[in-house]
Amino acid sequence: MEPQKRVETIEVDEEKWVYDSSVDHKGRVPLRAYTGVWKASLFIIAIEFSERLSYYGIASSLIIYLTTVIHQDLKTAAKNVNFWSGVTTLTPLFGGFVADAYLSRFSMVLVSSIIYILGLILLTMSQFLTSLKACEEAMCHESRKVHEMVFFLAMYLISLGTGGHRPSLESFGADQFDDDHCEERKKKMSYFNWWNFGLCSGLLLGVTLIVYAQDHVSWGVADIILTIVMALSLVILIIGRPFYRYRAPSGSPLTPMLQVLVAATRKRNLPHPSNPAELYQVSNMDHGRLLCHTKKLKFLDKASILEGTENSAEKQSPWRLATVTKVEEMKLILNMIPIWLATLPFGICAAQASTFFIKQGLALNRKIGNGFEIPPASIYSLGAIGMIISVTIYEKILVTILRRKTGNERGIKILQRIGIGMVFSIATMIVAALVERKRLRVAEKDPPKGSLSMSVFWLAPQFLIIGIGNGFTLVGLQEYFYDQVPDSMRSLGIAFYLSVTGVANFLSSLLITVLDHVTEEYGKSWFGKDLNSSRLDNFYWLLAAMAAANLFVFVFLARQYLYKNVQRNVVAGLVAACPKNNNNNNNKGDLMA
Repeated sequence: MEPQKRVETIEVDEEKWVYDSSVDHKGRVPLRAYTGVWKASLFIIAIEFSERLSYYGIASSLIIYLTTVIHQDLKTAAKNVNFWSGVTTLTPLFGGFVADAYLSRFSMVLVSSIIYILGLILLTMSQFLTSLKACEEAMCHESRKVHEMVFFLAMYLISLGTGGHRPSLESFGADQFDDDHCEERKKKMSYFNWWNFGLCSGLLLGVTLIVYAQDHVSWGVADIILTIVMALSLVILIIGRPFYRYRAPSGSPLTPMLQVLVAATRKRNLPHPSNPAELYQVSNMDHGRLLCHTKKLKFLDKASILEGTENSAEKQSPWRLATVTKVEEMKLILNMIPIWLATLPFGICAAQASTFFIKQGLALNRKIGNGFEIPPASIYSLGAIGMIISVTIYEKILVTILRRKTGNERGIKILQRIGIGMVFSIATMIVAALVERKRLRVAEKDPPKGSLSMSVFWLAPQFLIIGIGNGFTLVGLQEYFYDQVPDSMRSLGIAFYLSVTGVANFLSSLLITVLDHVTEEYGKSWFGKDLNSSRLDNFYWLLAAMAAANLFVFVFLARQYLYKNVQRNVVAGLVAACPKNNNNNNNKGDLMA
């Protein structure tokens, strides 16, 4: 067959079948027309909608439950919320690892959904079984220990379920798009935006409908609703099986990285080759997508230096010789560490929305019209609305305009999108500080009434701004950690994104503890027994200053960052050359060919 006809045959075949190492539900090469893309990912977004409705129905009112039902003081309740949120967003590191290495993403979603539902059932039982209720009588000033034990056991079962569910489901949804197919790759960029649209829609119902049921009906009825919703999501997952594309687990992704470190250390005394072409690389699809050589972290390149004849390469131990692709995968992870660290201050700012912002709402006038009172946790819905507005405008308007101006498929680089969101987080803390200072002045003028003369909608700007910022930073972080990790670590990549908010919650608790001690030592603590004896405005100003200083660090790191540089898919022995990795290129590694 002539070369040109051969290429045309391959291209036609690729249009019919998906050659990206995925299989259909029967283990066959997937048909492009009948599997994946939106026909599969819509099921997955619907499942995410259900899970987020359940999660935020619990999380947004957790501080209210701890202070009003279990009767913890504000400081203890905030620490417990931050600790639970931190665990919930760190367990995905374990869940993502197991999904990528051993179980597969679909299987992990299935298993973790069952664990999640078991947690919700236990939570429901703690509200209805007399022996497990918080109080024996209608009103009490201290909950029973057995209720606290069962309640926290149920909450941490939900954390465990979330730990497997979130990283696996989001990466499983992104797996439905073929990176080496131009149209599917563009749709994949939209997927992360619409994923967050579904997430925010679930959040919106969770903090309105579910919170209303908690506030005006009972906590138990709300828990029944959440259990049914999660059970329905499990049914949706199973119904969608014929439409999904599946990827088999590839073993521990940490072993190849350790092999690169060992091989580079063993050859540390060898001279670095002047020509990167001398480094060992393979050229077949058994090794997955190939990465191009980059000039950073040159020490690791020594792991790819051949020490004998080329024919002996395959016989050498992987602890002695690694391919360029394996070395570059190690570089990807090391290059991500500074970016991950630089996003933590944003996470600390975002953590306040689910704790102190909601507690502020409890101290303000929440009545509308003829006596209807907004549940304090429902104020969180304004953040979801801000994020929905942000994501929709970005997807439908900004991306189209920016693609024309920059030539970048994404419109702007991923890290630029994250940086824009960080600016909004600074603005959020400034607005929150100003609003809280006004609330304190109002409370000082009329101590018996406190700040109840102020409308709860004074908090609307800070929730809307943080929501808009999340539409840039959180979506950007999801895309960054999914796209820039090695292909075998994509569930773990989503877990890295989630760990930003998890570690940030722990850091927020630590910061509160340190500031409480320091400010009490030198005068009056910023965190009193209630809001009116606290100085949250000072805390917010401090967070704004920290976030602003961090933004300069992030911009510096983003300007130095080299994006993942991937060769085109290798088909029938045809290998495309690597693009030149130019720091001034608008796409700078974003191009797949």
